[in-house]
Amino acid sequence: MNLTIEVIQLEPIFAMEPVSSDTIPTGEEWIAQVKWDGVRILTYSNQQEVRLYNRKKNERTLHFPEITNIAEYCSSTSVVLDGEVIALGEDGRPSFQQVMRRDGLRNLDRIKMAAGFVPIIYMIFDVIYLDGEWIHNKPFHERNQILGDIITPNEHIQLVPSMTDAESLFHAIKEQGMEGIVMKRTNSPYSIGKKRDDWLKVKNYRDVIAVIGGFTLRHDTVNSILLGLYDQEGNLHYVGHTGTGKMTDGDWKELTKELREMVTTQYAFNKKPSRHTHATWVRPLKTVKIKFAEWTEGGAMRQPSIEGFIEVPPQECLLERT
Repeated sequence: MNLTIEVIQLEPIFAMEPVSSDTIPTGEEWIAQVKWDGVRILTYSNQQEVRLYNRKKNERTLHFPEITNIAEYCSSTSVVLDGEVIALGEDGRPSFQQVMRRDGLRNLDRIKMAAGFVPIIYMIFDVIYLDGEWIHNKPFHERNQILGDIITPNEHIQLVPSMTDAESLFHAIKEQGMEGIVMKRTNSPYSIGKKRDDWLKVKNYRDVIAVIGGFTLRHDTVNSILLGLYDQEGNLHYVGHTGTGKMTDGDWKELTKELREMVTTQYAFNKKPSRHTHATWVRPLKTVKIKFAEWTEGGAMRQPSIEGFIEVPPQECLLERT
C-alpha cells in the first residue's frame, strides 16, 4: 500500500486506539493526557483541500467547518492530524450529548445554525503525516514537539497538554467528573489502525454503546429505555434500563417519536426482561452511549445514564466481559 499516494488523494486511515487499563503505569517513559469525551476526528490536508473523517472513516468535513480553515492554525503544507472534537455543556465540562448535536446532523443545511448554538473545540493530540512524509514511526515525544511547532491554538483549536504527574491529573479528572486519562509511552510510534498498549486509557467511569430493545411510557412519553448488547453468537442480552441522563423534555419527546416508528410485537432480547413484561418492544436499530458505574454479578449495568445517541451498527454493540 502506497501511503503517500493515499494521503495526496485524502483517503482516510483507521486511527490508533488505546488499550483499557485499571492502573496508572509509572516511570519516566510515560506521560498523561486528558481523555476528552467527544468525537474522534482525523484531519487530512494538502494544498488542494481539507477533509475530516471519524474513527469509522465516515466523512465529517461539512459538520465541523471550524476545523477546515486549516491555514489559520497550521503552518504545514500537507498534514494528517489526530484529535477529539468536543463541545462544552452548561457546566463547562465536555458534553458528549452536545457534540452529538453536531456530529449527528444529517440535514447539512442546518450546519451554520448548529455551529452558532453548539460551538466546538478540536483538541489535537497527534500528527502522523507532515509536508509530504509519513512520520507515524517517529517517537511520540518528537511528534508532540512537531505539533507545538506547527499548530497555533485559537478559539476552536487547542493542543492537548502532556503531564508527567499522572496521579494528580487523574485525581483532578475524578473531581470534575470527566471521562479519564490516556497514558502514552514517550518513545512509541503511532500504530495506524491498531490497538496497542503503548497507549493506555484509564477511565473514571465505564461507558458502553448499547442497543435500545424496548421502552416504557409515562403520560405518552418515553421515560425509560431497555438496553441490550450482543454476544458472539448474535444473541441480544438485556443489560439494564435507564430513564436518566442529560436529556431535556424536548429530547424525550423526539426519542418517543423515533421509537414509536420502530415498534414491534416481538422482543429482540434472547430472554424477556422479567421486570419489564409490559414494556413496548422495538426493532433493535437505535444505539446510545451509556455511562455506568460497574457491572453487577448478574450482568447488568449499575447506575446507567444516557450520555447521547450515536449511529453505529447495532451488531457492533458487543457484550463486555469483565
